[in-house]
Amino acid sequence: MKVVTRQIKKSTKGFNDIIDLTEDIELFVNEENLAEGQLLVFINGATAAITTIEYEPGLLKDIPEVLEKIAPMDATYHHNETWHDGNGYAHVRASLMNPMVILPVYKNRLVRGTWQQIVLIDFDNRSRNRTITLQFTGHSVL
Repeated sequence: MKVVTRQIKKSTKGFNDIIDLTEDIELFVNEENLAEGQLLVFINGATAAITTIEYEPGLLKDIPEVLEKIAPMDATYHHNETWHDGNGYAHVRASLMNPMVILPVYKNRLVRGTWQQIVLIDFDNRSRNRTITLQFTGHSVL
């Protein structure tokens, strides 16, 4: 059994910035010769999420629009009353999604659908430098 961890950095704009991580993640699988196991993709932070989507213009608009209906930016949040940072909505949105996904690796390839990309969504109210942790557990090519 092998465990391999790598961190990648991404600069974001905040405000529902959606960044495709698929190429970076596939590069990790290839460079480390990962054969079979599970790959955890985790965002370090409480105002962002990791998920899978079809990375296309319609969904890049739909996702922020739906999240605005669920957790509006201009709603009253107790978090804002405590911290006065105006990003209570970002914390709520991130908690409704997930900080991570777990993806299978099989026969030296990341298992995903043809139109399924792995994305980082930054909900914060400012630009950020984000760290994404990739951690593989499984077997590598000998």
